[in-house]
Amino acid sequence: MLDALLAGFEAAMRVDTFIWMSGGLLLGMLMGAMPGFTTTMGMSVLMPIAFLVGDPLIGIPFLIGVYKGGIYGGSVPAILISMPGTAASIVTVFDGAVLARNGQPRKALDMALVASVISDFISDLLTIALIIPVAAIVLSFGPPEIAAIMFMSLVIVSVTATGPVLKGLLMLGIGLWLGFVGADPFSAMARYTFGTTELYDGFHLIPMLIGLFALPEIFNAVRAGDRKRGRVASLIGEGLTRKELKASMPTILRSTAIGTAVGLVPGLGQTVAAMMGYIAAKNASKHPETFGKGELDGVAAAEAANNAVNGPTMVPLLTLGIPGDNVTALLLGAFMMQGLRPGPTLFATSGPVVFGILIAMLFANIIFYFIGRATIPLFSRVVTIKKSLLIPMTIMLAFTGTYLARSNPFDLITLVGFGLVGLAAKRASFDVMPMVMGFILGRELEYSFGQTVSLAGDSLLRFAFTERLGMTAIVIATPIIGTLLGMRMSRLRRQEVIRGE
Repeated sequence: MLDALLAGFEAAMRVDTFIWMSGGLLLGMLMGAMPGFTTTMGMSVLMPIAFLVGDPLIGIPFLIGVYKGGIYGGSVPAILISMPGTAASIVTVFDGAVLARNGQPRKALDMALVASVISDFISDLLTIALIIPVAAIVLSFGPPEIAAIMFMSLVIVSVTATGPVLKGLLMLGIGLWLGFVGADPFSAMARYTFGTTELYDGFHLIPMLIGLFALPEIFNAVRAGDRKRGRVASLIGEGLTRKELKASMPTILRSTAIGTAVGLVPGLGQTVAAMMGYIAAKNASKHPETFGKGELDGVAAAEAANNAVNGPTMVPLLTLGIPGDNVTALLLGAFMMQGLRPGPTLFATSGPVVFGILIAMLFANIIFYFIGRATIPLFSRVVTIKKSLLIPMTIMLAFTGTYLARSNPFDLITLVGFGLVGLAAKRASFDVMPMVMGFILGRELEYSFGQTVSLAGDSLLRFAFTERLGMTAIVIATPIIGTLLGMRMSRLRRQEVIRGE
């Protein structure tokens, strides 16, 4: 494992990797700074670029740059016009917008940037430290353990999805069925193709992801139109001082710890981390009454917590194939398109490449700081751009990127079809992430289970109980799934009680 880490460090030290990653950071900040344009939309629309590049040490860091830049970029409109650019920056509005109204927008933006970079850097270091022992354990897994972990991953994603558990399981079932379309992995016989030769290789991942994640967001942006925004605060006043940063360091470190812990748990995400970090900072403060009235620690707590989630979400994603949210589900798809399959076998087959990506992610934070400092004046103007000018460009990118991926017109039909599915799911309050996970991991689960059955011979049950690691995985999976189901049902019952009152 240490050899793979050293090889990864050498692989990450490439000029083209840093150039593409810088471009991803800029594009992510742009998407985040535009109210109504989410990080999920930006990543799904830009994903074909990462696919067309072909090199995972360029394409994946590019998307990670979009991810990091988008989460931070949401703080710009949150501070300047009291309108969060992303859900992760909702909490930043509480104090950031007040600071801007009080003539200190530059100080608030500086704090958001510095807190984001510090927390992101520390959490990325912890991610690499955590991923090494976890990867060492999963390297010993065989087909039975892999099948058990994939089953656990699918159930966890369904249970932690937005809405009732049954809706999540239904979307999972649809995703599994869509994943089975095409050639059988063992016999090569066509399944569910309805005589269509274009479906022999199954649905392509790019049009599916863009259709499900980007097109519904674009439609909602069109429907919302150019809503009237408040006055944009000009960048007057002094910036953040060293004394103020030093005073806020305990808050930044506390929120970093909170965000790191939240990132390790699938289904929670940046918004939950930001709220938890903000509440913890307020409770620890000697003057909690100042929170919500322009407190710098409030901005530091929210931005440090939501950015600290970015790195640790890679631990369950890369080692077990479990994404924490829609953005990491898109990253999972990007890894798959580059021929890297997140899960127990990833580090055995592509260890140096994966560590190269993780180390590049670490260095991205240094680039992040300098780009952020240089572009704060630029992005303070971006919030004034009308969505009506950007939406046509976004639509063009979605369709052009989809077509260029394989130059297959059928992919455009697939894009529109999945776009309608995503729109219908959004209207009916169905989370599409279980569907995406079922589609991506369904075939892997089928193949691993088929290998397990082949190894078991005549007695699958006896084989499962005599395989020590296989049974360990199943025993560990059962209480985790049971606990998550119990928590989910309890929360739904509380919501029903509240509605009844």
